[in-house]
Amino acid sequence: MEMFAAAALLHLCLCATAETFGEDFSETALTAAPGDVSLLPCYTAGNVTPAFTVWMKDGRELLRGWGPPPGRLAVMHDGSLIIRAVAPGDEGQYTCSSTLPGNFTFHGRVLLQVTAGPENVFLSVSPATTSNGTVVVYRGSAVTFNCSGTSYPSQQLTLAFRGSSSSNDSLVSGSGDWLVFTIEDIQPSAQGVYSCRAHNDVSHETVNRSVELLVYYVPDRHPECMWSPTPDPSQIQFNCSWFGAYPTPTLSWEDDPADQGEGRVYAKEVTDSLSVTLNRSVLFDGQMLRCSPRHQAIAPGKETSCWFALKPPYPEGEPLATAVEATNVTLTCTEAVSIPPAFTTWRKGLKQDVIVPGSKYVLSEDGPVCKLTIVNISKDDEGVYFCRSENPLAVRDLEVYLTVKASSEYTGAIIGVFIAVLIVGSAAIIAKTVYSSRHRICLGTDFRRVEEDRGDVLSLVESDDEQIFQDAVPQLPPLSNSFHTTLVQIHRIPSSDHDDAETTAASPEQQEDTAEAEEPVDLVTF
Repeated sequence: MEMFAAAALLHLCLCATAETFGEDFSETALTAAPGDVSLLPCYTAGNVTPAFTVWMKDGRELLRGWGPPPGRLAVMHDGSLIIRAVAPGDEGQYTCSSTLPGNFTFHGRVLLQVTAGPENVFLSVSPATTSNGTVVVYRGSAVTFNCSGTSYPSQQLTLAFRGSSSSNDSLVSGSGDWLVFTIEDIQPSAQGVYSCRAHNDVSHETVNRSVELLVYYVPDRHPECMWSPTPDPSQIQFNCSWFGAYPTPTLSWEDDPADQGEGRVYAKEVTDSLSVTLNRSVLFDGQMLRCSPRHQAIAPGKETSCWFALKPPYPEGEPLATAVEATNVTLTCTEAVSIPPAFTTWRKGLKQDVIVPGSKYVLSEDGPVCKLTIVNISKDDEGVYFCRSENPLAVRDLEVYLTVKASSEYTGAIIGVFIAVLIVGSAAIIAKTVYSSRHRICLGTDFRRVEEDRGDVLSLVESDDEQIFQDAVPQLPPLSNSFHTTLVQIHRIPSSDHDDAETTAASPEQQEDTAEAEEPVDLVTF
């Protein structure tokens, strides 16, 4: 009875199992990469070995049997399907039917996914150079980013950027094996870390490749060259600055190669500001001292620099000066050619004692013109003065000799000038008076002698004697101002004695005719 009950219970269990096997189970998902060995299980409910198993793929019979036959696919003793060297195309839905002892059948389902990658993920930047593991580009250039990778069966590529102003921005994304992105005019704000991310859509694996991008640039302006004086006038400090370059440039102070072959380098340093102090022993007239920057962003043929063409001082002015006692005099000196600019001072005497400004000496400057004014000059101020100009190249002097004269030496000259002016003025007044009264002077008694040289005779007749000539000369009416009038008759007198004789022998009638033929009568009013 007990044995019967046990047999009945086993029968019920097998029936329940058989009914369960006929139902669909939740599928098992497996993932394999190409080249892997994948085992697809079928009956996993117990240790029972199936008598027979059939495997199908996508509704088509794939393999049946028992025991692993030689080949890439085989059915194992427990009904599992082994796939050696999984290859793309093996993915799909597999179903199995296993016959268990007691003629019971078990059904199973397996979903196999074949995935590869992401692999060969690579990010390239062009045009660019590599420096210390970083990628370098130059401001203003067109830069192309190429993101690539391989995945099976599919992938998603993303190019991302992380910089000083962004955390992780996605620049561009897409499916496929390649992703290209271009920045036409790259600027320093584009400096940062760029990442190429490849994501497998099936396995959900992600591979990331990153590069650090540096944007090099230099300022558009030239370096600035300056000089600074030092306590020792025979030395000078030259300063050069070139701010706004990335990374920091290399500055150098050197002679121009055209001056001394390859050029002597006085200082060289990685900095944006460089100073050097030089003394008179290394400086010379006409020297070209140049500050040159070195930087990767400087294109060939576009080198930039700043320089000084050094020149010694050359003071100019009048070498002689004269002054009168008790007056003021100003000595002038001009120095405008020295580079670096010279320091100019006034000195006195052969020992060149420095002149200290005060009530006696007044020093002033107007650009390159230096003036020395000496107040209330005396004989003690007479002598030599020096305008001394000095720069780091040389010292040059302008010698000025001052002559001081006493005021009495000018008294005679002043009186002489006054007398000369007086004489000239008097002569001018007399001449003007004579000229304005020339008709009065010409009618004097001495006029006859003057006229004898000309051969003309001027006869003056007082108005009281007009009766004598009434017959020959018409009588003029009296003037309204009651002045007397004088008749003037001019006779031509022959120059030879023969003419005199003829005139004397002539008859009164002939003389009258001659008088009528003479020049017209002039009337002079007094």
